[in-house]
Amino acid sequence: MESIPTGERVVIGADFNGHVGEGNTGDEEVMDKFGVKERNLEGQMVVDFAKRMDMGVVNTYFQKREEHRVTYKSGGRRTQVDYILCRRGNLKEISDCKVVVGESVARQHRMVVCRMTLMVCKTKRSKIEREKKTKWWKLKKEECCEEFRQKLRQALGGQVVLPDDWEITAEVIRETGRKVLGVSSGRRKEDKETWWWNEEVQDSIQRKRLAKKKWDMNRTEENTQEYKELQRRVKREVSKAKQKAYDELYTRLDTR
Repeated sequence: MESIPTGERVVIGADFNGHVGEGNTGDEEVMDKFGVKERNLEGQMVVDFAKRMDMGVVNTYFQKREEHRVTYKSGGRRTQVDYILCRRGNLKEISDCKVVVGESVARQHRMVVCRMTLMVCKTKRSKIEREKKTKWWKLKKEECCEEFRQKLRQALGGQVVLPDDWEITAEVIRETGRKVLGVSSGRRKEDKETWWWNEEVQDSIQRKRLAKKKWDMNRTEENTQEYKELQRRVKREVSKAKQKAYDELYTRLDTR
């Protein structure tokens, strides 16, 4: 445990062969009161380990019937020796911990289940880190398209047929595109690139926006269905328009 960085999540599940006990007098920082029976020497070692490693004994934080706390059952003996431990800072991510009655993973030992929700913080990329994109949409203009075709053939040594090694060819195409067409500034734009849009897409999006305003003002079942249908229609129109635009682009470039 001492070799693991403190920033990493750690969850330990094991048979510790000790009883941490029902009470938590003086040990509130690492456990709660929902244990089983009295603490013994081995259980004290578990508590001491949790204190030293700044961990919590997860089983003791959830109020369950004794049947759902007992992890070891043999003959007339019923006790709790199997525990789940995690860093105290991650206790808020645990929503439940209990013993599954009737299931066993070893002789006399019952299965202990812990439910966790991992909280991952998303970080926004700064403007400096944003990727600069090649302005491929300029190929819609015939003069740019012709210049790109000539420069690409020069870069490929005058070959009309592309080489077999696609990785090398693709890199030559990308590099030629950056030189001829230029690259974006890398700053985020409010609007998406719409060089492939057509009148059908524009019309569908306008109707969807009107339906959205109508739905925001009055969220009836009828308005909801209308808005969802227009959302689906816009997706279909966008997909068809994109495919058509790229097909025309490939035709103008002679080949894919």
